[in-house]
Amino acid sequence: MSSMGATELRQSPDEVLASGEYPLRRRDLTDIAAMIYSDAGISLNETKASLVYSRLSKHIRNLGLSGFHEYCSLVSSPAGGAARREMLSHLTTNFTRFFRENHHFEHLKTEVLPALLARAKSGGRVRIWSAACSDGQEPYSIALTVLSLMPNAADYDFRILATDIDPKILTLARAGAYDEAALETVSPAMRKQWFQEVEIQGRRKFQVDDRVKRLITFNELNLMAQWPFKGTFDVIFCRNVVIYFDEPTQVKIWSRFADLLPEGGHLYIGHSERVSGDAKSVLDNIGITTYRYLGKHAGRKA
Repeated sequence: MSSMGATELRQSPDEVLASGEYPLRRRDLTDIAAMIYSDAGISLNETKASLVYSRLSKHIRNLGLSGFHEYCSLVSSPAGGAARREMLSHLTTNFTRFFRENHHFEHLKTEVLPALLARAKSGGRVRIWSAACSDGQEPYSIALTVLSLMPNAADYDFRILATDIDPKILTLARAGAYDEAALETVSPAMRKQWFQEVEIQGRRKFQVDDRVKRLITFNELNLMAQWPFKGTFDVIFCRNVVIYFDEPTQVKIWSRFADLLPEGGHLYIGHSERVSGDAKSVLDNIGITTYRYLGKHAGRKA
């Protein structure tokens, strides 16, 4: 067999990339990757075959399907809309924790919030966006940081919008009930003031106080879709999400965030992410994965 023939064999659409109860073949992964990219901008390649298999195989079994090929036929069909949304939920990553990358919250507390809270007290509008909020730990961390400086912030025009593409994870976020292990990074004082111990379905949980929830609105939003915002956000958190997009999509997202910031507004991104494209000329890197918007007329930095 020639070397070219061997390459063609290795690239066969029928090659099994992950095996178990159902074989995941290259053609199936290609179809799934195309759908997840179209729906959410997430880029999947063959290195993710095991992840795709582990997250979808049980779902295929529960649907009573024969394997990935039949599953791909379902989720690509007009009748498979609900199953396709379920696929997106299964394949999106929802790792988070309270005060993750704490330097962002320290910067928010000491450098950003004092001016924003003063504006709110004088009758001004303040908006913060937690994009890709997962199960709510990020927006609740933002709210707790705000409340540590102004416990009655919800009495003013100060609001946090928290969005995610996954409606199931948003249900958990709105409930705001967490295992004790999730609160390891919450100070004892905050835990005592802003959480209540409850029992839910026989399990011990810690419920976020309604005074914290008053600051936050949770909505479903696909970052790849049209954003229905009329005004700007003083602060945007979008961390460890854009890294899952390909480079052209990342460039577009950074520019869209910049367009939603007022001059002096702040953007916090993930530890493995860097702003790219035209947005680099207007977003000044002022700290570890922390950016300040210079204004739409700012010149490109050398």
